[in-house]
Amino acid sequence: MVKLYGGVRSRASIVHWYLEELGIPYEFIKLDMQAGEHLKPEYLAINPFGKVPAIVDGDFQLWESGAILLYLTDKYGKTPLSSEERAVFSQWVLFANATLGSGIFIEANREREMPRLLTPLNEIFSNQPFLLGNEFTVADVAVGSILNYIPMMLKLDLSSYPAVLNYIKQLSERPAFQRSIGGRA
Repeated sequence: MVKLYGGVRSRASIVHWYLEELGIPYEFIKLDMQAGEHLKPEYLAINPFGKVPAIVDGDFQLWESGAILLYLTDKYGKTPLSSEERAVFSQWVLFANATLGSGIFIEANREREMPRLLTPLNEIFSNQPFLLGNEFTVADVAVGSILNYIPMMLKLDLSSYPAVLNYIKQLSERPAFQRSIGGRA
């Protein structure tokens, strides 16, 4: 059984969402970050940087949310991936973590980056329901989690991006989302 380590209001919720989407058994181990549980030797043996999320799957340990999403796709996804499919998933997961997240959540970048990021996404979602077409994938978990954090945390005006707003709403209504990110306080 996969063990997911995370804290309140952490990127572990992204992995939590994907585990719910996959429907595989897992155990969520909530670390009390305020009490420093993420800095204790037991957890540092899993992630020496003391950051969350991290997973333990049997004898295998992995940290960094994007790497975890890609691992779960490879191991527990419904169909085997070609090298090209894996590369496309990696592209979107890395885009979400490195480009979209910093473009939206780093205030100094936001004014310049938000239109550059959301305009093409709005175009994509104007033509199809999900990033890669008609099927929900790990790419939607990575990008969709960042986009869903905007109304939860920043309350930015996204009215110029109606297809992005529709995408956010569509993802937020998924049962697995409601059992994970959507259940956040």
